Amino acid sequence: MLVQHDATDAERFEQVIVESVRYILEHQDPRDYIDWADGYIPATLGLWDSSLDPVEITRLTRLLATLIWNATPLPSNAFQPRPLPQPAPQGPCPCGSGFTYGQCCGNLDELPQLSAELVWDIVIEQLSEDGIRAALASRAVPQPLLARIADRWLDEDRPGRVVALLEPLFAGSLESLDGRYEPALDLLCDAYDRLDHWRKKLGLLQHVCEEAGRALRAAAWQRLGIMHIDSGDYHLAQMAFTAAQRSDPDSPGTALLEITLLVAQHKDDLARERARFWMHRFRRLGVESERLWAFFQQVIVDPQAAMVNTQSDVLDPALVDLHDWVKVAMARPLPDYGRVKRRAPRAQTPMSPHSTQFELFAELDAHTPPSGDTDDAEALPDAWSDTGQPVSLRAPSEVRASEALWRRLYPGGKPYSIHLTLAEGIDVWSEPGWLDHLLGHPELADSLDVLDDLATALYVHPDSSLPWIAHALLTPVLDRAWSILQQVLPPDAGRQLPWSIEANRPALRLLFRRYLAHAQAGCSKEARHTLETLLRLNPQDNHGARAELMNLYLRDGEDERALALARRFPGDRLADLAYGEVLALYRLGREERARTVLQSVVRRLPRIPRYLTRKRIKRPRLDPLGVTLGGEDQAWLYREAMRDVWAAEPGALDWLKRCLV
Repeated sequence: MLVQHDATDAERFEQVIVESVRYILEHQDPRDYIDWADGYIPATLGLWDSSLDPVEITRLTRLLATLIWNATPLPSNAFQPRPLPQPAPQGPCPCGSGFTYGQCCGNLDELPQLSAELVWDIVIEQLSEDGIRAALASRAVPQPLLARIADRWLDEDRPGRVVALLEPLFAGSLESLDGRYEPALDLLCDAYDRLDHWRKKLGLLQHVCEEAGRALRAAAWQRLGIMHIDSGDYHLAQMAFTAAQRSDPDSPGTALLEITLLVAQHKDDLARERARFWMHRFRRLGVESERLWAFFQQVIVDPQAAMVNTQSDVLDPALVDLHDWVKVAMARPLPDYGRVKRRAPRAQTPMSPHSTQFELFAELDAHTPPSGDTDDAEALPDAWSDTGQPVSLRAPSEVRASEALWRRLYPGGKPYSIHLTLAEGIDVWSEPGWLDHLLGHPELADSLDVLDDLATALYVHPDSSLPWIAHALLTPVLDRAWSILQQVLPPDAGRQLPWSIEANRPALRLLFRRYLAHAQAGCSKEARHTLETLLRLNPQDNHGARAELMNLYLRDGEDERALALARRFPGDRLADLAYGEVLALYRLGREERARTVLQSVVRRLPRIPRYLTRKRIKRPRLDPLGVTLGGEDQAWLYREAMRDVWAAEPGALDWLKRCLV
């Protein structure tokens, strides 16, 4: 009957155990507890409404109360249980049935025992800080449950205590540690993260991967896999997944790691397929987990959204709120932006040979289209035409009114020039007023200016590196901006948005961000389309879109387009354009023309051939703030970006060597 009742009403049974342990810890007197339990247990389990007679109810109550008392560690007994003495067979049964103990409860088959770890889990939850210290001093706490204390301390932001508590568990041989120690492993890693002890964390995980039991070893590989995903090293993440699968092929954690890895790489179709596989496998194994099934079902429908939902408990609540806002605001009809005619921008001052990358792109001269007598005077794509009326965009009046209030609330301002992030020290997420305002005003999604600020804020959020965060929050923002711009400035509109007009910068910055998002997701076609649009709207190309576009064309085998792009920017000082033209000519079989262009290019950028043709070369010192025109750093960066494409073309690097002899 006890087992049946547990199976039919687990929540009430759990409540009885929790409240009983709480009462025992407070009073620590068996007679007092039994008297209390005589009233509490039947009422909580609903025994008075059952078909049992009063004697059976009393008997069941006493048996259950005795089980709980005998399993509960008592602070007054050095945190050891003090079981009730067993009555003599001829003595009266304590259940009150009127029979002797031997005829009544003593005649029952062996009673089930409560798990010591289950009871200790409740005890730890009930103990004060002084009680925790006393329990630890008694050395009575089961080792796997030290994680419960560590979890409590980590919630109180005491990572040093967590390290001191859990490190000894993983010192020395780990052969005896099984899957019950996984929470302790996770919490120790979390504590190392809080303390910025990444070397210790890595050493711990490697130690566990080498020496622990299979289940714990798989957990360590899973943790390493997530670390590699967070850092964007998907090759190492794949290796970690393979090792985790080898250690424990039926671990749900291994399944979650595989799906996380696939979703991070935007392999959504494969993630759906693997979710179906794992669902089928775990059902055959008899795994029962509604939460796991719900996750797999979400992955099958929308893998990226599934990852956001699984992270909602640990994500910044501000991101969760913003996610809800995005789903509503992005469904709004597109606003009707106006176009205001402006004068053509003035040419800029030429750059010095030691310009920074920022200067190269932000203030680059407008380029003059090539004359018609060039050997390659083929028609340029319309998207790159230098003709077009310069305009600035004008938001609808109601949007402008919303923007005025937004500007007073949003603390970030705009990034400097073509930068995509705010100046160091500006933390927009520490001032929630703007977000509170945003959540109540979905119409702010009609403003390109606000969308630009949201993209900037998301760029600097600590969780922005998670691919599914970008998919769930940044991508909808960028796609809405794209839709607004496509509506107001279609390809046949004959309009341009010069960067020199400050009002145009939010739109152009959003376009460049959209390119980066698609490039990171491996969407080459959309990345190309976005760059072509950016060049059409801002032919001066302050963001250096032409360099990225040239490399995309060459990787996709679009050599004619690569040539057309190079002619759009003759004499360019960016290595990607200059040497990209040479490679395109060579691949088209126009070696003489390629040699002629190469001679001109080498005079401008002489170091790049050496960096391309050598199999190994020492990396020069790089300046994170810029690059030197014609310098070793520029040559290295081009090698990193495009040497594999040169090497893949048969004979190209040998030809390059011969041309320079």
